[in-house]
Amino acid sequence: DSTIGIDLASLEPLVACPPGPTNVRPVSGFTEPVPVDSVFLGSCTNGTLQDMELAARLLEGRKVHPGVMLRVVPATRKVWGEMLRRGLLDIIFEAGGILSNPGCGGCAAGQIGMTGRGEVQISTSNRNFTGKQGDGDTYLAGVGTAVASAVLGRLASVHDLQAKGGRR
Repeated sequence: DSTIGIDLASLEPLVACPPGPTNVRPVSGFTEPVPVDSVFLGSCTNGTLQDMELAARLLEGRKVHPGVMLRVVPATRKVWGEMLRRGLLDIIFEAGGILSNPGCGGCAAGQIGMTGRGEVQISTSNRNFTGKQGDGDTYLAGVGTAVASAVLGRLASVHDLQAKGGRR
Protein backbone atom coordinates (compact mmCIF):
# COMPACT_ATOMS: atom_id res chain seq x y z
CA ASP A 1 0.00 0.00 0.00
CA SER A 2 2.94 2.31 0.47
CA THR A 3 6.57 2.69 -0.48
CA ILE A 4 9.25 3.58 1.99
CA GLY A 5 12.52 4.93 0.58
CA ILE A 6 15.73 4.54 2.54
CA ASP A 7 19.06 5.98 1.43
CA LEU A 8 21.32 3.05 2.32
CA ALA A 9 24.42 5.22 1.96
CA SER A 10 23.20 7.23 4.94
CA LEU A 11 22.99 4.21 7.24
CA GLU A 12 25.77 3.87 9.76
CA PRO A 13 27.39 0.56 10.78
CA LEU A 14 26.30 -0.63 14.22
CA VAL A 15 27.87 -2.93 16.80
CA ALA A 16 26.33 -4.82 19.70
CA CYS A 17 28.54 -4.04 22.68
CA PRO A 18 29.14 -6.33 25.64
CA PRO A 19 27.42 -7.83 27.51
CA GLY A 20 24.54 -8.63 25.14
CA PRO A 21 23.22 -8.34 21.59
CA THR A 22 20.69 -5.64 22.49
CA ASN A 23 23.38 -3.16 23.61
CA VAL A 24 23.70 -1.52 20.18
CA ARG A 25 25.67 1.61 19.26
CA PRO A 26 26.94 3.14 16.02
CA VAL A 27 30.60 2.38 15.31
CA SER A 28 31.24 6.12 15.12
CA GLY A 29 29.61 6.65 18.54
CA PHE A 30 32.72 5.80 20.56
CA THR A 31 34.64 8.80 21.92
CA GLU A 32 37.83 6.79 22.49
CA PRO A 33 39.35 4.18 20.16
CA VAL A 34 38.54 0.57 21.08
CA PRO A 35 41.73 -1.48 20.45
CA VAL A 36 41.04 -4.97 19.09
CA ASP A 37 42.92 -8.17 19.94
CA SER A 38 41.03 -10.58 17.71
CA VAL A 39 38.36 -10.77 15.03
CA PHE A 40 36.18 -13.79 14.40
CA LEU A 41 34.52 -14.07 11.00
CA GLY A 42 32.15 -16.80 9.95
CA SER A 43 30.61 -19.94 11.38
CA CYS A 44 26.83 -20.39 11.17
CA THR A 45 26.35 -16.62 11.23
CA ASN A 46 28.12 -14.66 8.47
CA GLY A 47 30.04 -17.63 7.11
CA THR A 48 28.31 -17.67 3.73
CA LEU A 49 30.09 -17.45 0.40
CA GLN A 50 28.79 -13.89 -0.01
CA ASP A 51 30.27 -12.96 3.39
CA MET A 52 33.60 -14.55 2.51
CA GLU A 53 33.68 -12.78 -0.86
CA LEU A 54 33.17 -9.44 0.89
CA ALA A 55 35.88 -10.24 3.43
CA ALA A 56 38.34 -11.23 0.70
CA ARG A 57 37.55 -8.14 -1.38
CA LEU A 58 38.22 -5.90 1.64
CA LEU A 59 41.38 -7.81 2.61
CA GLU A 60 42.91 -8.05 -0.85
CA GLY A 61 46.23 -6.21 -0.89
CA ARG A 62 45.94 -5.44 2.83
CA LYS A 63 47.39 -6.98 5.98
CA VAL A 64 45.82 -7.74 9.33
CA HIS A 65 47.11 -5.27 11.91
CA PRO A 66 50.11 -6.50 13.96
CA GLY A 67 48.91 -8.04 17.21
CA VAL A 68 45.42 -8.79 15.88
CA MET A 69 44.36 -12.36 15.21
CA LEU A 70 41.81 -12.75 12.38
CA ARG A 71 40.10 -16.15 12.63
CA VAL A 72 37.91 -17.25 9.71
CA VAL A 73 35.50 -20.21 9.68
CA PRO A 74 33.36 -20.81 6.56
CA ALA A 75 29.84 -22.07 7.35
CA THR A 76 29.92 -25.25 5.28
CA ARG A 77 32.20 -27.55 3.31
CA LYS A 78 30.51 -26.30 0.14
CA VAL A 79 31.42 -22.69 1.01
CA TRP A 80 34.99 -23.73 1.88
CA GLY A 81 35.34 -25.54 -1.46
CA GLU A 82 34.03 -22.58 -3.41
CA MET A 83 36.41 -20.28 -1.53
CA LEU A 84 39.24 -22.59 -2.56
CA ARG A 85 38.18 -22.57 -6.22
CA ARG A 86 37.79 -18.78 -6.32
CA GLY A 87 41.08 -18.03 -4.58
CA LEU A 88 39.43 -16.48 -1.51
CA LEU A 89 41.31 -18.72 0.94
CA ASP A 90 44.58 -17.50 -0.53
CA ILE A 91 43.59 -13.82 -0.23
CA ILE A 92 42.58 -14.25 3.42
CA PHE A 93 45.74 -16.26 4.17
CA GLU A 94 48.03 -13.70 2.51
CA ALA A 95 46.37 -10.92 4.53
CA GLY A 96 47.29 -12.77 7.73
CA GLY A 97 44.01 -14.53 8.49
CA ILE A 98 43.86 -17.92 10.19
CA LEU A 99 41.53 -20.25 8.29
CA SER A 100 39.80 -23.19 9.89
CA ASN A 101 37.68 -26.07 8.72
CA PRO A 102 34.01 -25.26 8.07
CA GLY A 103 31.34 -25.46 10.74
CA CYS A 104 30.94 -24.02 14.19
CA GLY A 105 33.86 -21.98 15.37
CA GLY A 106 33.91 -18.97 17.63
CA CYS A 107 31.61 -20.20 20.34
CA ALA A 108 31.63 -23.99 19.98
CA ALA A 109 33.93 -24.87 22.85
CA GLY A 110 36.65 -22.66 21.36
CA GLN A 111 37.37 -24.71 18.26
CA ILE A 112 39.45 -21.87 16.83
CA GLY A 113 40.19 -20.05 20.07
CA MET A 114 38.47 -18.05 22.76
CA THR A 115 39.17 -14.57 24.07
CA GLY A 116 41.19 -14.16 27.23
CA ARG A 117 40.37 -11.92 30.15
CA GLY A 118 40.89 -8.27 29.19
CA GLU A 119 40.91 -8.96 25.43
CA VAL A 120 38.55 -7.35 22.93
CA GLN A 121 37.10 -9.30 20.04
CA ILE A 122 34.95 -8.22 17.12
CA SER A 123 32.77 -11.13 16.03
CA THR A 124 30.26 -11.76 13.28
CA SER A 125 28.59 -14.41 15.41
CA ASN A 126 25.13 -13.99 16.87
CA ARG A 127 25.71 -13.75 20.62
CA ASN A 128 28.12 -11.89 22.88
CA PHE A 129 27.03 -12.89 26.36
CA THR A 130 29.81 -12.95 28.94
CA GLY A 131 31.73 -16.22 28.60
CA LYS A 132 30.14 -17.26 25.29
CA GLN A 133 33.36 -16.72 23.31
CA GLY A 134 35.78 -16.58 26.21
CA ASP A 135 36.53 -14.31 29.14
CA GLY A 136 37.10 -11.16 27.04
CA ASP A 137 34.68 -8.57 25.68
CA THR A 138 32.99 -9.46 22.39
CA TYR A 139 31.42 -6.86 20.12
CA LEU A 140 29.06 -8.18 17.44
CA ALA A 141 29.42 -6.62 14.00
CA GLY A 142 28.86 -7.16 10.31
CA VAL A 143 31.53 -8.53 8.00
CA GLY A 144 32.70 -5.11 6.80
CA THR A 145 33.15 -3.75 10.31
CA ALA A 146 34.92 -6.95 11.41
CA VAL A 147 37.41 -6.84 8.51
CA ALA A 148 38.02 -3.09 8.90
CA SER A 149 38.70 -3.64 12.61
CA ALA A 150 41.15 -6.48 11.85
CA VAL A 151 43.11 -4.30 9.42
CA LEU A 152 43.08 -1.09 11.45
CA GLY A 153 43.58 -2.74 14.86
CA ARG A 154 40.66 -0.95 16.45
CA LEU A 155 36.90 -0.97 16.22
CA ALA A 156 36.35 0.57 12.79
CA SER A 157 33.88 0.68 9.92
CA VAL A 158 34.38 0.02 6.22
CA HIS A 159 34.19 3.79 5.79
CA ASP A 160 37.26 4.12 8.05
CA LEU A 161 39.08 1.43 6.11
CA GLN A 162 38.36 3.07 2.77
CA ALA A 163 39.31 6.52 4.10
CA LYS A 164 42.61 5.32 5.56
CA GLY A 165 43.31 2.72 2.91
CA GLY A 166 44.36 0.24 5.58
CA ARG A 167 47.81 -1.35 5.61
CA ARG A 168 48.77 -2.48 2.13
